[in-house]
Amino acid sequence: MKAIVNGKLIVGDEIIEGKVIYFDNKIVKIDDKIDDNNLEVIDAKNNYVSAGFIDIHIHGSGGADVMDATPEALETLSTTLVQTGTTSFLATTMTMSSQEIDKALHTVQKYATSVTGANILGVHLEGPFINVKKHGAQDKSHIQPPNFNLIENYMDIVKMITLAPELEESEKFIKFIVKEYPHIVLSIGHSDAIYEESKESFSWGVSHVTHLFNAMNPYHHRKPGIVGAVFDSAVTCDIIADLVHTHPSVLDLVQKNKKDKLILITDAMRAGCMKCGTYDLGGRQVEVAEGKALLDDGTLAGSVLKMNEALLNMKKHTSMHFIDIVKAVTMTPAKKLGISKGMLKHGYDADIVIFDKNFSIITTIVNGEEKYKKHKR
Repeated sequence: MKAIVNGKLIVGDEIIEGKVIYFDNKIVKIDDKIDDNNLEVIDAKNNYVSAGFIDIHIHGSGGADVMDATPEALETLSTTLVQTGTTSFLATTMTMSSQEIDKALHTVQKYATSVTGANILGVHLEGPFINVKKHGAQDKSHIQPPNFNLIENYMDIVKMITLAPELEESEKFIKFIVKEYPHIVLSIGHSDAIYEESKESFSWGVSHVTHLFNAMNPYHHRKPGIVGAVFDSAVTCDIIADLVHTHPSVLDLVQKNKKDKLILITDAMRAGCMKCGTYDLGGRQVEVAEGKALLDDGTLAGSVLKMNEALLNMKKHTSMHFIDIVKAVTMTPAKKLGISKGMLKHGYDADIVIFDKNFSIITTIVNGEEKYKKHKR
């Protein structure tokens, strides 16, 4: 058994001080005092303690990418992310050839439980079932209509699918997935859907929107599109809070509208936590400089955002409450995925992060084991 003392515990809608959190691989209890001399005690030194961060959309980091389709790449990604407070994530694929996607899915299926850092919760399939008009940094030559055969062997690990519901065959595919695999989150993304099409897809079972504002038509007062449909609905959405993909004023607008339906993501590529330079994303060359990742035509190609930086950006540039910022990467994504993570609560997984008021990560704990500790200089 282990315990964390002297922390500001973020529990639900409260910040609790003067309490002790006990855990092994699960959260055991929150109590008033240390009652066991054999405990391994971690002193939070008056810093914040919350459930570990969950990233439902990340392609790579630390020089590795999910589409590398190797156990080494998954391990690198897993061990890099704990530096940012992320304790679990969805390994996110790209629109590439069917063979490359199959290889990436097979690798996650085989090696996800072998990683030693942040947990791999499963796969977020971003494409190839998207609209060629909104391909963004995805390779449009590999875009295809919804095809269950592509993913049939991997339904145990597919947890989220981003697709364009306005495409032919999408309605049939969506309704099939909702009926047969209700645990999978279906999300609009890389889509040219208009407002009415978006709302209709919500009635079919689409319940989420991928990187709101990006790879979709802009909000217009006569053509509100996907964004307008999101604002008028109870669906969840995620957003890239790197101040590059989305302006600070828009981040504030969205959090005021969506409240507990907002999830923060990084959409990071292999250049995450790396130096500026030339990298690749889905087989396409990307130049990373000044916090931006761009294709040679100037298209944004994912991000180099760290999750704790996303939280700090929301704190600095929006009116979002501190606790709600944390919930947007803990409780809300966990609830969306239907997993017992995201809360400091009895019986929940002991994924815990200790951080200061500016979200600088001090300690990251995964399944009760310390996986990262900030070194003092």
